[in-house]
Amino acid sequence: MFHRTASGRQLAYERLEGQGPGVVFLHGFKSDMGGTKVIDLEAWCRDQGRAMLRFDLSGHGASEGRLEEFGPADWLEDARDVIDALAPGPQVLVGSSLGGWLALLLARAQPERWAGLVTIAAAPDFTARMQAGFTDQDRAALVSEGRIARPSEYGEDYVFSRRLFEQGAESSIFERPLRLPMPVRFLQGTADADVPMEDALRLLSHAEGPDIRLALVKDADHRFSGPRELRMIREAVEELAG
Repeated sequence: MFHRTASGRQLAYERLEGQGPGVVFLHGFKSDMGGTKVIDLEAWCRDQGRAMLRFDLSGHGASEGRLEEFGPADWLEDARDVIDALAPGPQVLVGSSLGGWLALLLARAQPERWAGLVTIAAAPDFTARMQAGFTDQDRAALVSEGRIARPSEYGEDYVFSRRLFEQGAESSIFERPLRLPMPVRFLQGTADADVPMEDALRLLSHAEGPDIRLALVKDADHRFSGPRELRMIREAVEELAG
């Protein structure tokens, strides 16, 4: 299925009908709606008779565009548009990595809209962390070529565009207060090589709300997709969905 946003971007999605609160899954950078975590969660939602929406952000999966053409503000616009159109009523937001960043932005902007928030190896402001480690060569490449590349253990090299960094600075989580009145569960592996455990602790300290918890899982990596981790995701969603 495809949804055309107000900006004219065509996004691929899958929607499972069922009871509410529904579940909305936001995938990570250079991932898509067909990853292990989201498919496992969808199977659980189907068994429970619970509604679920999953979709590919622009430049990912079966959605239109090239990855380097977009940044966090574009993807936030994607998410808001498709959720408003296809997932009415209270929802539990589940965001992985980049999707965790987007979920935090959505939760901050419309706190009354969400029944709960679950993040998995959330990567808010990862562009700022990357820029802090830039070499002079990186900065020159970003100016002259508009992009830099980094090797990835998950497949092809990651390409990071100037737009990504410019929009990342405009979409900061840590530069503004983060009030989260809904129940929140942060899930993080201690062996995550992409999002340091210290970032999860910083996020926990920065967020304000009555029911915010961080679960650190020893030896879990950024994929957070082993049987133990998948069970934790399901349990967190079940707790918040009620």
